[in-house]
Amino acid sequence: MTALIVTESLFGNTLAIAEAIGAGIAEVRGRDGVRVVHASDAPAVIPTDVDLLVVGAPTHTLSLPNAGSRRDARRKGAAEQGGAGVREWIRTVDLPPRLTVATFDTSIHLRIQLGTAARAAAGALRRRGAQTTVGPSFWVTGMEGPLADGELPRATAWGRELAARTGA
Repeated sequence: MTALIVTESLFGNTLAIAEAIGAGIAEVRGRDGVRVVHASDAPAVIPTDVDLLVVGAPTHTLSLPNAGSRRDARRKGAAEQGGAGVREWIRTVDLPPRLTVATFDTSIHLRIQLGTAARAAAGALRRRGAQTTVGPSFWVTGMEGPLADGELPRATAWGRELAARTGA
């Protein structure tokens, strides 16, 4: 079986976390059991061999990135990303029944987290019929990053936990 990690990353931080989660899953399942893709390259129909879907994005304005927040990020130096982001991909993806789905995000660590991309993605996926677990926020030190100390190992550990929960 395969784990598919669909992500959107504007400054590279969320992609680094997605790859670390994938590395943790691969420790349990083997390297061939994990694929990490940008939302613009993600399949419109989840393949039948996928038994774990992980969706992650940076938190923008307490939610998933949108066209306006991506434009603002580009003004601050984010790489140009062609195609759809996670928000748009979730709206159109064909999800099979009973697929295990988990979400994560990268966020600036605040005392109170009012809204996150992980929560927004989980809500959107639930509205599409998926049973979704809201995973952790992984901390960045500012909009552009970098990741806070210890976040990559924490992401790898969460990937191992996900793989163990869903079977090897």
